[in-house]
Amino acid sequence: MKKMQIFEPAMCCPTGLCGVGVDPELLRVSTVLNTLKKNGVTVERFNLSSAPQQFMSNRAVNHFINTKGVDGLPVTVLDGEIVIAGRYPSNEEFANLLGVPETLFDGKPKTVKVTPRRSDGCGCSGGKCC
Repeated sequence: MKKMQIFEPAMCCPTGLCGVGVDPELLRVSTVLNTLKKNGVTVERFNLSSAPQQFMSNRAVNHFINTKGVDGLPVTVLDGEIVIAGRYPSNEEFANLLGVPETLFDGKPKTVKVTPRRSDGCGCSGGKCC
């Protein structure tokens, strides 16, 4: 089975699904990953703030950050190679890269257009995120 890992920018909690302004793209990715897990496919997900050692120990990701910086995150790694950078895979790309039927995600949003917003914090109350 193929090994997929997603390396994400620093967020206040492991999935980024906290605070008052939840990013719909992060919600889509979490839903896809939960669906994959329920169907026996594991995708590892690493957040820069909670798993910095994973970024350092992965050669491809470490090189990417040293050349492009953390602003290029997220990156998707498949079997040790970066296959997507700067965005999350679409549902179709998840299916194609992992060799699962796209129908696995029926009823789920295919893609979500997100306009990045600047924030001084994650919106978590008193530093408690998850």
